[in-house]
Amino acid sequence: MATPAPTTQRELRAVDLAAVRDQLGREPTTAFTVAARCTGGHPLVIRNAPIDAAGAPFPTTYWLTCPEAVRAVSRVESGGWIGRLNERERDDDRFRVALERAHASYSADRAEDLEAARDWGGVAGTRTGVKCLHAHYAYYLAGGDDPVGAWVAERVGPVHSEQRPGRVAAIDQGTSSIRLLVLEPGATAADEPTELSRDMLITRLGRGVDRTGLFDAEALARTVEVLGRFCRRARALGAERIRVGATSAVRDARNREEYATAVRDLAGSELEVITGEQEAALSFLGGTQGLDPAWGPFALQDIGGGSTELVTGSAPGHAEHAISTRMGSVRMTERHLRHDPPAREELEALEADIALVLDRVEATVPIGAARTFVAVAGTATTVQALALELGRYDPDLIHRTWLTRARAEQVCEELAAMTNAGRAALPVMAPGRGDVIVAGAMILVRTMRRFGVERVLVSETDILDGLALEMLAG
Repeated sequence: MATPAPTTQRELRAVDLAAVRDQLGREPTTAFTVAARCTGGHPLVIRNAPIDAAGAPFPTTYWLTCPEAVRAVSRVESGGWIGRLNERERDDDRFRVALERAHASYSADRAEDLEAARDWGGVAGTRTGVKCLHAHYAYYLAGGDDPVGAWVAERVGPVHSEQRPGRVAAIDQGTSSIRLLVLEPGATAADEPTELSRDMLITRLGRGVDRTGLFDAEALARTVEVLGRFCRRARALGAERIRVGATSAVRDARNREEYATAVRDLAGSELEVITGEQEAALSFLGGTQGLDPAWGPFALQDIGGGSTELVTGSAPGHAEHAISTRMGSVRMTERHLRHDPPAREELEALEADIALVLDRVEATVPIGAARTFVAVAGTATTVQALALELGRYDPDLIHRTWLTRARAEQVCEELAAMTNAGRAALPVMAPGRGDVIVAGAMILVRTMRRFGVERVLVSETDILDGLALEMLAG
C-alpha cells in the first residue's frame, strides 16, 4: 500500500479529525488539513492530499465539509446552474479565460504536494467548464481566484446567521515563512476570538538576503503568489481589515519596495516593516497572553529565519526588556552549514557564532531573572513535536507543553546527524524547514544552556497572534 502524500501544512488536530468524520458521516479517505472554519470554529473547508490511503489519485484538493454550507450550495446547484454556467463558459470569452485560469491555479496548488498531480485536472478534477459548485466554492473560500466560487458566494451569503462583524486578518511575513491568521471577535470583550483560518507556507523570501541585501526574484514571486492567496482567503472569510507585518528579511532588503507594492495591491493596506523591538513585543504579547501571572516574571525566545528575539516581562502580554539579534535559522544556515549532514567544524563555528550573540543578550536582557521561559515559532514547536514523538503535527498536543533541555539536546543531536532529505521526511517537519532546523535547534539549546534553563514552555501562539490581537483591541 502506498503512503498517502502529506499536505503542505502536515498539520491536523485530533478534534478536527473527529469533527470532519462527523461532518462526512464516514472516515476520511485522505490525509487533510483545515483551510477555513465557520463561526464556532468547526471545519468549513479542508485541503486534501493528492492521493488517498490506497494510493489512488484524489484530485479534489479543497472540500466543503460544513453541512450547512453544503446544503446552501446544493440549493443553488439544484436550480440547474451547472448547466447554465457551462453555457456561459461557452458564450462569454472573459468568463472562460478566468475559469481556465482558476483550473490551472488549482492544479498548480495541488502540485505543491505532488508534482505528478499537476496533470490531474483543475477544480473537482476537470480541466474545462464547471463540474461541481461545492468544489468551486471551497476553492474560493480557501483563497482561489475562482469566478464560479465567487458567484456562488454571492448567492449563499453568510452560512451561519450568528456570524459576527469585525473579523480581521494578520499576515506575518518572515524570512523563511509567510503565515495567515483570520480571527472573528468574541461575542463580548471577555470572550476569546474564534480562529477562522491559520496557515503557513515556507517560501524562503529571505534566501540570500544576508549575503546580497536583495530579495531573490524567484523567492519574491513565490511569496507574492502566496500573499495573494492569503489575502483572497481573508476576504472570502469576511475579514474587514488585513494587516501585513514583515520582519528581518524585509528589514534588511534594499528592494523591499517591490514587496510593499504587492502588499498595497493585494492587501489594500501599507506594509508594516516591524522593528526588532516591535517584533519582540508582539511575540511576547502573542506567546504569553493568558498565562498565569503567578508564573512570572517571564522570558520569551522567538527564533525566526533571519533574527531571534529575546524578551522579558513581569506580567503576561507586557514586554519590559527586549533585544532583537541578527541570528536566525536561515541566516545561520547560510553562514555556516554547507555539508549534508553538517560537518563537525561547521557545527562548531555555528556554536561559536551563537555564543557571541548570546554574550550581547546576557548584557542587555535579564533572562536569568525569569521564572518561566517561553519558546515560540516553528523551530521550538517542531523540536517539541519530535521530542514528543508525534506521528503527525498536532498543535493541540504541542501548545503550552514543557520541553526539557535534556530532550531538546537529544533532538538537536539527532537532527544534526541526519541528511536534509532525512529531516524533510519526518512526519512533523513542515516542507522547507528541514534544511534549516539544525541551526534553529542549536540556537534554542545553546540559549537554554547559557541561561541555565532546564525546561521551556512551548507556545503555538506568537507574533502572528500579537498582530491580530492588536487589531481586535484597536
